[in-house]
Amino acid sequence: MPTVEREMNKDGDFLVDYEEKVFEDFKAEPGEKALVTFHTVAFEGSISIVNTLSATRLQRKGYETSILLYGPGVTMGFQRGFPTLGDEAFPGHLFVNERLKKFMEEGGKVYACRFSTQALYGQTEKAFIPGIIPINPLDVLDCILMHKKANAVIMDSWTV
Repeated sequence: MPTVEREMNKDGDFLVDYEEKVFEDFKAEPGEKALVTFHTVAFEGSISIVNTLSATRLQRKGYETSILLYGPGVTMGFQRGFPTLGDEAFPGHLFVNERLKKFMEEGGKVYACRFSTQALYGQTEKAFIPGIIPINPLDVLDCILMHKKANAVIMDSWTV
């Protein structure tokens, strides 16, 4: 059996070269847009976390960035907490809510489908984090088409 002669990892060690950047650090040209869509249940895997961070990064690179929540994605936009709304039941419990709030504070827009909200999840528009814009289900496709016509960067997030 081979033996590994190496010190144990410890706090503060680097395991990878995180400073080397392979690609150019792109910035948006004036007027460029980005859209990040979510058709996923909040906290179902890491996609709601990773792509809210990506949307914020696109916004900070100068893109006029929007998030579209539809289907189960609307659950990302619901206010949550326990025992009352806004209370963090455990560390990280409100991470997605906090990311969406931060994104909107930095100028991003978040749209959420009214059909999914009512028909699928039995919620009202009052369940959304303040600042989220409820839209008609027919607007879901038109939001995507508008961004496509603008040659926007589009990131689609789906989980099944």
